[in-house]
Amino acid sequence: MGNDEEGAEAAVFAETLSARLAAYGDRPCIEFERKWYSGNDITGYINEIADGLSRAGVKPDEPVGLVVRNRVPHAAAILGFIAARRPVAMIYSYQSTQSIARDIEQLRLPAVLVDRDDWTDPVAQTVANTGAAGVVLSLHGVEMPTTRKPRAGVGCDPALASAGLHILTSGTTGPPKRVPVKTRVLQHTVLSMTIGQNPSAEDPPELVYWPFGSIGVCQLLTGPYIGKRTVLLEKFTVDDFVRAVKTYGITRTGVQPAIIQMLLDADVPREDLASLEYLPGGSAPLDPRVRDEFERRYRIPLLWAYGATEFAGSACAWTPQLYRRYGAAKRDSVGRPLPGVKVRIVDTDTGDEVKAGDKGFLEAQIEVVGPDWIRTTDLASIDPDGFVTIHGRADGAIIRGGFKILPETVRERLVSHPAVRDACVVGVGDRRLGEVPFAAIELKPGVRVPSEADLMAWVRESLPSHHVPVAIMAVDALPRNAALKVRPSDVAALYDGR
Repeated sequence: MGNDEEGAEAAVFAETLSARLAAYGDRPCIEFERKWYSGNDITGYINEIADGLSRAGVKPDEPVGLVVRNRVPHAAAILGFIAARRPVAMIYSYQSTQSIARDIEQLRLPAVLVDRDDWTDPVAQTVANTGAAGVVLSLHGVEMPTTRKPRAGVGCDPALASAGLHILTSGTTGPPKRVPVKTRVLQHTVLSMTIGQNPSAEDPPELVYWPFGSIGVCQLLTGPYIGKRTVLLEKFTVDDFVRAVKTYGITRTGVQPAIIQMLLDADVPREDLASLEYLPGGSAPLDPRVRDEFERRYRIPLLWAYGATEFAGSACAWTPQLYRRYGAAKRDSVGRPLPGVKVRIVDTDTGDEVKAGDKGFLEAQIEVVGPDWIRTTDLASIDPDGFVTIHGRADGAIIRGGFKILPETVRERLVSHPAVRDACVVGVGDRRLGEVPFAAIELKPGVRVPSEADLMAWVRESLPSHHVPVAIMAVDALPRNAALKVRPSDVAALYDGR
């Protein structure tokens, strides 16, 4: 696709979003902390931010940074910037003040938008030192505590100038990195969140709680783009989730494994989730035992998908129609590729495409992202019917004295123990063997705590001895990021802290 055609599609998407935001008027648009904000409220925030940036001398096509939180002014800022096709670099708020300031220092942007809670002295000083305009967001409005004072010869990375969002990967397999998601690509995110649906404005609202700093933008876009209301949670809690589902009769919303487990652990009454017809999920593998228990208890199908920030959403997914036809026979699959997506499996050594049913690295070609095949380090297979199954990651392989261990293999064995709710297995350094496995586990509430020796014996019962972790630590909660993904680097730090 040529640049002119791509630009035209992006313009149509942005104009459509802008028009649909304006169409809300006085009608409810976003609920936050049990208060509804109208379309006029949201566009009011958008206009106030745009006016402030203009007064500060920031041009409409210049990039800005957003220290992002799941709050109404931030939602309005993101929607407004996408509609205006302004480049935006996302900065995580759930990191230390010093890390926020360091990101701002490195980015060197013309303006930085920051929540009132994050406008600390180090952040304010860094914004001033870089010559950026500071914009402080709160539910009460927009403040401009610093004006733009460009530094001669100092500017931001030219790569940040492309329209769209420069969002962060989750950081679960290494340091987070910013991935450009162009405006046109965001259409794919809406498709990936609404596949198999025929949405209308009269439907129950969308429920949004994944962090905006990364793929949570997909959830945020869906409601306004199709004219539906949105219930926004700053973070997921069982109580807030259940209240939203019961209050508004929500029929579907995206989930992930930790959320499914939290609902089970809370023993939420079946009638409280009765309106849910199905739950699309993703972001991490779902333990088959957890899936079976949830579906048995609540009779709600879990339609697991596969995607990544680099894919701008899901690449493969189940639809309700596919589930009704194939769900019972293909329980471990993540569905078929979405429209505009091609996937293939290649040999891990040669890179050659393998035949149906064989395992290898998954590669995806996303039409709206570009013509290149994106190589992953996920081991997968595709059956003759075109359904994709993920078999774990290969990039986290542990080489113990020449023996290869896939952490997911050890994790699956640990979580099969009656007392273990979740686990993470990582490689840690060993002077003699190079690398050895270490495990941290979360226990189920109210169970007898198994000894480390018992857990090691449990692993040894079904796996070769070199798979047995050198240590297994029980923790109250595995370290997770704001998207509730376990952070392997923090688990490794637990071993160092022993």
